[in-house]
Amino acid sequence: MPYQTGSEADRGGSGSIPGTKSTLSEYIASDFQHRILTRTQLPPRLSLASISSLYGVSMSPVRTAMISLVKDGFLEQKPNGRLAINPSRIGKKPAGASIAPPPVPGDWDEILLHEVVTASLRNKPVHLREEALARTYHVGRSIIRHTLSRFAGSRVLDHLPRRGWVVQPLSIQQVRSYVQIREVLELKALDLARSRLERDRLEALRDANVPGRRGRPAVLDNRLHAYIIERSGNRFIRDFFEQHVSRYYTALFDYAAPETSEVGDMVQHHREILNALIAHDWPRARHALVQHIREQETILGKLLAHGSR
Repeated sequence: MPYQTGSEADRGGSGSIPGTKSTLSEYIASDFQHRILTRTQLPPRLSLASISSLYGVSMSPVRTAMISLVKDGFLEQKPNGRLAINPSRIGKKPAGASIAPPPVPGDWDEILLHEVVTASLRNKPVHLREEALARTYHVGRSIIRHTLSRFAGSRVLDHLPRRGWVVQPLSIQQVRSYVQIREVLELKALDLARSRLERDRLEALRDANVPGRRGRPAVLDNRLHAYIIERSGNRFIRDFFEQHVSRYYTALFDYAAPETSEVGDMVQHHREILNALIAHDWPRARHALVQHIREQETILGKLLAHGSR
């Protein structure tokens, strides 16, 4: 499944204390909780895509915020994986309740990466217009231009002289090629991390992935991958997963997975990997990790087969 590394993981906390400086995911969780408690400006549809559009951010901090709200009982996750507001929490606080202020949207890489992801899921090349994006996000065109220039340097999109920026449609061949590289590097990270893995942390990550039972939906936690990469101690592996190309595919997996019925399977994959790591059963852990990574191609293949949502 998608995972967070580096700065994304740092922004991915849960919960928030009113009046303190908040991470992006903490602000979203706090603001959305406020909307539920005061019955104000609730979105008509609770999908990661719609909530990301509401806050003008990518899906990574939204996913983390929604997991927090599910755990705290403000949202419910249906058996099909979709989210719903817990009706018992609606309107339980007066409208004057305070929340933490939003952070300054300084990470334009992440914000504009969401634009690239949605554009790449269409069946034809899409032109991204600097002027339109600047108007949407209320910033100068230079910020948009510099960010898209970095994307072009990483081959996430193309720059055509005097014609602007073009996002090419994603193909299953591209997905397969990325998954192959990811598999090699994550397996190497796992081999390097063996002596540095902490049993209590592995158990906490396993317990955070909760299987669905008795009508209750599964709860997915993706921090396993970032933990293995961090504990590998290899800066070049870590750098690969923090570069634009890897973040682009991570965002794609974030976009695809919530709308599928495989969430419960992904939870089981994580638990199998973690149980094997706890038992020091390295061959079983490697096999489970490979199967889990390769499932990403299947998930994105289904999304591509049905076209952009």
